[in-house]
Amino acid sequence: MINVQINEKPKSYPIIFGGVSAEKILSFADGYKSLAVISEKVYKLYKQKLSPLENACRIFILKDGEKEKNFKNYKKILDAAMKTGLSRKDAIIAIGGGAAGDLAGFAAAVYMRGIDLIQVPTTLLACVDSSVGGKTAVNTDYGKNLIGAFHQPKAVLIDVDFLTTLDDKQFKTGLGEVVKYAFIEKSCGGEYHLINFLNENSEKILRRDPKILTQLIEICIKLKAAVVQRDEKESGLRRILNLGHTYGHAIEKETRYKKYTHGEAVAAGIKYAFKLALQKGLIDKDYAFFADDLMNKFGFCEIPEFPAKRMIAHMKGDKKSSGGKITFILPVGCAEVEAFEIDDV
Repeated sequence: MINVQINEKPKSYPIIFGGVSAEKILSFADGYKSLAVISEKVYKLYKQKLSPLENACRIFILKDGEKEKNFKNYKKILDAAMKTGLSRKDAIIAIGGGAAGDLAGFAAAVYMRGIDLIQVPTTLLACVDSSVGGKTAVNTDYGKNLIGAFHQPKAVLIDVDFLTTLDDKQFKTGLGEVVKYAFIEKSCGGEYHLINFLNENSEKILRRDPKILTQLIEICIKLKAAVVQRDEKESGLRRILNLGHTYGHAIEKETRYKKYTHGEAVAAGIKYAFKLALQKGLIDKDYAFFADDLMNKFGFCEIPEFPAKRMIAHMKGDKKSSGGKITFILPVGCAEVEAFEIDDV
């Protein structure tokens, strides 16, 4: 078992690797009652494993997909919390991917002005990124994650066995965030040489070797923690975690969150960022070629170009942009990035 302690002001919490059981999850719930928000697919696949939860807390089954991260389901979760009679000492438990974690987390952030949140990520994307750092949100017709709050979990419990039942599309959506960490590592202050780790272990990663996946997730979490501990609410350094997200979010909005997963869109956004950085002379051709070769090892889907006028409008509406300019995180060297405000893309 690996235990990573995240020390974020004003709260610290453990990230625990190992087999996850209902008993272990409930051991972090100090109150008398809990509400478990569980991904529909996870519930069907692991009903027997999670069945003790049904005897101990109310269960809310959330359909899968980014489109489910909406106000309608947000209200349903809050209604379930009130019907259950959760108090300020009770907890909401999120079991699933990023959508379940973000939505349940936002409900926990506002219910009685904040109650405990326990994150149990079951996708690679949620393990390496969304379950850690305290960002919670819902999507709107105007853009992704525009309504949300920072609410740190009480604990994050990671079991790589959940990843064995992910389909290839969902597994690769997590790899979109993984390669992001490789390209920002030096800016995070890391010395794990994640780029080399990915190059050397790409086949084992795609085979979902549990030992390699555990190492990979731990590295990504430590890189994110190094950033979030210095900038919890994205006032400066934390912006580097958005490499690939400006263009990626525009893809998701353009396709109504239905055609491509978040990680697929982020991977396309990273490629766009490298292309833009090369055009602006921020990196040389060798690094651009190297980055493209690394990403090709993981077989990300090809996403066509969309009308520039609409994409620019989407990007200008992104919460990271201001003053009519688009904020991009762009590579400036091997594993290094910087933020740029750009109006000519």
